[in-house]
Amino acid sequence: MSELTFEQMLEDPNSIRTIHSGEVVEGTVIDVKPEEIVLNIGYKSDGILARNEYTNDSSVDLTEVVKPGDTMEVKVLKVNDGEGQVVLTYKRLAADRGNKRIEEAYNSGEVLKATVAQVLEGGLSVVYEEVRVFIPASLVSDTYERDLGKYLGQEIEFVISEYNPKRRRYIGDRRQLIAARKAQMQKELFERIREGDVVEGVVKNVTDFGAFVDLGGADGLLHISEMSWGRVEHPKKVFKVGEKLTVLIKEINGSKVALSLKFEDQNPWRDAADKYAIGNVVSGRVARMTDFGAFVELEPGVDALLHVSQISREHVEKPSDVLSVGQEVTAKIVDFNEADRKISLSIKAMGAAAQIDQDVVPVDIEAVISAQTEE
Repeated sequence: MSELTFEQMLEDPNSIRTIHSGEVVEGTVIDVKPEEIVLNIGYKSDGILARNEYTNDSSVDLTEVVKPGDTMEVKVLKVNDGEGQVVLTYKRLAADRGNKRIEEAYNSGEVLKATVAQVLEGGLSVVYEEVRVFIPASLVSDTYERDLGKYLGQEIEFVISEYNPKRRRYIGDRRQLIAARKAQMQKELFERIREGDVVEGVVKNVTDFGAFVDLGGADGLLHISEMSWGRVEHPKKVFKVGEKLTVLIKEINGSKVALSLKFEDQNPWRDAADKYAIGNVVSGRVARMTDFGAFVELEPGVDALLHVSQISREHVEKPSDVLSVGQEVTAKIVDFNEADRKISLSIKAMGAAAQIDQDVVPVDIEAVISAQTEE
């Protein structure tokens, strides 16, 4: 510490400066220790700036942030601490200025940036220019955030939604920024897309009835019935969250977008008239059964009805008596209705040579029927 001698004061009367508590002064760093900074503030005594008056971060090593010769603006806390030292603060001056910046941002709606310093039970705490701003969990995002811990140490943007310096209450809002950006993205998306467009998207959520796909501004619904020309047992067996998809925009109704993966160039009915002409013999697997017949999948998206009366020359009470789901059958096309996309099959029409093959055990339907008759 350097105090002016009486002789120096007499030689330079201007060197005798008066200072007051609360005054902002500029000083030059003359010594730095890990816990304190010594500054020449042009007063008869040097100023002492302790670490806890420099920052709220107790882990900071002051020797790593300032060096001798640096100039700093500081605020006088005490002119004399009882030992002839001038006690200074940097963080309170920064906080005063930070309060002013917070007020300006509150009035103007300016977007601020700060790093998340703490994750609290009810939200996030950030420090902006030495001012602590609290962002409630409900204002962190436009959707429910289960894990706020992922924000710790991240720089985030927010606006000041409440400013009350008397209560030191400064509330930040990140949700409205996200909502505003999404609204802008949605506006741009709907200006760009049209029904029939093919676009890229990312699976956001998968439900029992379909998948929601993020199109970059709005979510579109890919209904289970539009996932394939074939049969889809459950969406979760086909898609995963985060998966990228190329989808067809089937319909736009206001802010709702219906999507499809049933591209016309993959439509199995495009050449069905040739493949499934009346008289053709085809093979397929039993997909499902009713009391009046069995539906046979000839290929994904093309099912044909094998009526119970067309299964055999012998009487069949129920299709399930002689057929099972997954069983492969060979039959003849007896009716083709392209407009209604209906095909009728007949095993009986093939005569005695008709065959029904099963993946595991071949089934002789005529033998089964004969056995039932004998019983």
